[in-house]
Amino acid sequence: MKMLLSNLKIDVPNSIYNKDPQSSNLGKRIITGSINLIEEIGFESFTFKKLGSAIDSNESSIYRYFESKYKLLIYLTSWYWAWLEYKFVFEIHNIHDPELKLRKGIEVVTRTIKEDSNFSHIDEVKLNKIIINESSKSFLNKEVDQENKEGHFEIYKRLVKRLSDLILNVNNEYKASLSLASTIIESALHQHFLKEHLMSITNCNKTYSPTQFLLDLTLKTIRK
Repeated sequence: MKMLLSNLKIDVPNSIYNKDPQSSNLGKRIITGSINLIEEIGFESFTFKKLGSAIDSNESSIYRYFESKYKLLIYLTSWYWAWLEYKFVFEIHNIHDPELKLRKGIEVVTRTIKEDSNFSHIDEVKLNKIIINESSKSFLNKEVDQENKEGHFEIYKRLVKRLSDLILNVNNEYKASLSLASTIIESALHQHFLKEHLMSITNCNKTYSPTQFLLDLTLKTIRK
């Protein structure tokens, strides 16, 4: 667990930031404050000036860590996927039955998030809300191909590949494991959004979760 935790802390691509925010108290305050503020007012209304006021710091100090609020959003999404990967690897480690392992993997990437006390400067519940509402803005843009070359999405792609491997362990003849794995992860975000905001177009609710829906969909899709 300590090794995974160490890897998680250093696995956010350094091309995203100017200075590692985990290297100083101010950097951690920037991350904590940005999560609180983006969750409260949304990414469009979020600015470094507002963040500076919220954490009692100069706006210029924030730019020493991130060149733009967009790069900060990529950092937050990368940290989230790295944290989820750590949970994923840790929770499936001792499961040997392929279908049970896949079930647990799907549960980890689709369930309602609870706070993790191992990371005191990160509120994972609020960060999850940001991922649900804002994460698509980190890659739905004209720069996505260049940013992909720079490795900004490596953690997310690695998590998709891990889930894809679990699918293939259940049915190695299934031809679209990567497509299904990425669909599971993105659909979970979408269904969590719908059940909170557009309830009339989803069956997911307090008694039928996105996890249940996606488990059923996946297993019926890949069974021989």
